[in-house]
Amino acid sequence: MTITKFNIRVYGIWIDDKDQILLSDEYFRDTYITKFPGGGLEFGEGTVEGLKREWLEELGLEIEVLDHFYTTDFFQKSAFHKDAQIVSIYYRVSPIDVVTTEFKKKPFDFDLLCEGAEAFRKVPISGLTAADMTFPIDKQVVQLIKEKCY
Repeated sequence: MTITKFNIRVYGIWIDDKDQILLSDEYFRDTYITKFPGGGLEFGEGTVEGLKREWLEELGLEIEVLDHFYTTDFFQKSAFHKDAQIVSIYYRVSPIDVVTTEFKKKPFDFDLLCEGAEAFRKVPISGLTAADMTFPIDKQVVQLIKEKCY
């Protein structure tokens, strides 16, 4: 199949004051996925606007976008849409609100396992590796975080 579309994704990197980073565990299309919080840009949105919407929808958190961290600089075919190329944009973010989201202690600790299940957890950056992430672009971002931040 020929690649004919772009899928633009936006993700937030939140590192708290204890040097823990927030990850999203999801169950999608019978697949367990670990990624950074965020998702697909909707038509008509800017990247920052889309990221803020995603965090509000997924975590119930309003965020401040601190700065751009990384944009995909290599070809990546979509894992779920075989005719699409993925372009992911990552920003460093910080919550504006008091955080009341429940963070899980172990991967894939869903309240109910069903399509679209999602849970969030914080992990120490010191222990985070590329192997913890599902997708190739996120794996690259973990390497960059380790190089640039820690």
